[in-house]
Amino acid sequence: MANKKEATVEERLRALYDLQLIDSRIDEIRNVRGELPLEVRDLEDEVAGLNIRLEKLVSNLEVIDNDIANKKNSIEESKSLIKKYSEQQKNVRNNREFNSLTKEVEFQELEIELAEKHIKEFKAQIEQKKEVIAETKERLKERDTHLKHKKSELDAILAETEKEEHALMSKSAEYKEQIEERLVSAYTRIRTNVKNGLAVVAIERGASGGSFFTIPPQVQVEIASRKKVITDEHSGRILVDAALAEEQKVKMEKMFAKL
Repeated sequence: MANKKEATVEERLRALYDLQLIDSRIDEIRNVRGELPLEVRDLEDEVAGLNIRLEKLVSNLEVIDNDIANKKNSIEESKSLIKKYSEQQKNVRNNREFNSLTKEVEFQELEIELAEKHIKEFKAQIEQKKEVIAETKERLKERDTHLKHKKSELDAILAETEKEEHALMSKSAEYKEQIEERLVSAYTRIRTNVKNGLAVVAIERGASGGSFFTIPPQVQVEIASRKKVITDEHSGRILVDAALAEEQKVKMEKMFAKL
């Protein structure tokens, strides 16, 4: 390809159309992947979230189990105290001491009753959490299977296209280096703003590619003369004649076949 400063308008048009064909090929490859990378990322986040939730639920169960064990110990301590106070009642010297010990016994009995109530509540919580854990495990299994399937699908597509995509991206950068900066900037701006990323299009049946607006015959003659860079007044796309486009397509298809 000619140097930027020495390139004729025709050479610039050919280079721009080549660049468009390369970038369109990259777009096609990425379209094949579609939303798969995003789907995989979302599924990975969901699986990670479910694993964290499961860990918290299991940790909560352990805390409740410890609470139950503590309450059971408390009951045993209360029973031991009741036994102790009951024995002491046998050796009291007056009613005041007897009544005081009776109150202690009653207090410990209330403590046992309260602890048993708490144990019952804790056990109900355990059953509830076990249900949630079972549901979470089921959901996690289903999401994990779905993730593996989507990853496998993505890996297969990447295996087929990654090498070609990297080679094309390198070619795109190489071609941009050989086109004057002003034209590359215009090409990039147009490509960003138009449908399908087509910044350079050929004339098809008297209209710019992908458009229904007819181009006046005089303008078509100017485009075919390849003496200046002409843009479509409706879409802003850079226009090339059909013959030039066909020649470049044949050339680039050969290059693509080697990648």
